[in-house]
Formats: sequence, C-alpha cells, structure tokens
Amino acid sequence: MNEFVRLLLLLALAGTVVTFFGSAAIWFMDEERRIRRGLRHVLKGPPEAMVTARGRGRGVGFRFSTGQAAVAWDSGAWCLIYRIDELMGAELIVDGKVTARAFRGEPRRALDDVKNATTDVALRFVFDDPRHPDFELVLWDVEDGLGRSPLTPPKAVQEGNRWISRAESILRRPVPVRARPDAPAAEAPKVEARPPAPAADEAQADAPPWDDDGPEDDELEDDGPEDRRTDA
Repeated sequence: MNEFVRLLLLLALAGTVVTFFGSAAIWFMDEERRIRRGLRHVLKGPPEAMVTARGRGRGVGFRFSTGQAAVAWDSGAWCLIYRIDELMGAELIVDGKVTARAFRGEPRRALDDVKNATTDVALRFVFDDPRHPDFELVLWDVEDGLGRSPLTPPKAVQEGNRWISRAESILRRPVPVRARPDAPAAEAPKVEARPPAPAADEAQADAPPWDDDGPEDDELEDDGPEDRRTDA
C-alpha cells in the first residue's frame, strides 16, 4: 500500500511539473511576446508603442526616447530599423481601398463610413527608404478562418483607425536635425549593426525579403535602415 501511495504521489508530481513547464513554454513562445522581444532587442529597449498582426508574425514598434522604429516578421526573428523621421505616413486599407490616411505635410484623411469589411483590413506604413519603402500588417482577412486573427472585421477597422491617429501624432513630432554629410566623423551619428549569432533552430527560418534585391544591392550606399537579425 505504501508503495502504491508513493507511486501516485510521484505521478501527481510529474504531472504538475509537466503542466508547469508546458504552460511556461506556451507563454514564452506566444507570438506577440516573441515579436515584442525581437523589437526590444533591435530598439535597445521596450517599444513604447506597438501593433501586431496576430497569426502572421508581423509587428511594428516605436521607441520615441531613441527616435527609432522597427518592423518585424517571422514572429520577431527578422527586423528592420528605421529612424522615426523616416516614417512618411500610414494608410488604412479596407477591401483593397484606402479609407483613411495620414501623411507628413498633408491634412489627415479621416475614416470614411465603413460599416463592415468583406475581404480584408490592412494597415500600411510608408517609409522614406528606397529598398524597403513600406510595411503592411494584415489585421483581418476573410480567409483567416477560425483562430488565426482574434479581431472581427469591425474591430480590425477600429484598430487600424486608431493607428492612423497615432501615426498622425508621430508625424507631428519635430524632425531632428541630421548631421551634414561633410561633418567630421566624431559628429556623424553612428548605428550599431552587429546582430547576434543565429540560433541552431533558425536554419529553417524564412529568408528575409531583401534577399530578392540581388547582389548589386550590397554595393548600394544610402542612409537607409540597418538589417538586424534577432533570436525569436
């Protein structure tokens, strides 16, 4: 009898341990948390504003204290950094049509009377960068099915409209004065571009979109963002 009771206690303890570690793994590998960790890594701190596309592994974060923005995909495994002043505007796209937008130097276009989306709702950020000029977050799609996106079409439209308002407030922020091209090296801004070594499980990660630019892009010198690889 004592052996039987001991066996039951061991089984109960083993079940508790397995449940605890399983719950911890699910919490740690949550898509939004992984995106937040990736953005926090490249922005050198937690993003002060962030929006994600659940079920697609994409997100955008802003850190106003450093004047930087970053976009992430593949659940935060790949990120690109921009200066906040490189953000030119944002558009809310409903059923393939731009229904609201806010762009630098232009009056804001308010959201039209959209009762419901039938095909898709997307938020598009536009940057002043020749290689990667835009980044799109699909907030809802008719082909999502159950469980992929927690947003309904009306809520997706509301979320996109809120971010149009946020983008407008970001665009109103004063643009910092950049260093002159002929300024001494000590005065020129410097950006660290040393990504961490990729983990072993990243060997099968999706290739970044800039691989499609061709070998000639490596010779292009511009003031665009630095590519940064992050661990999920």
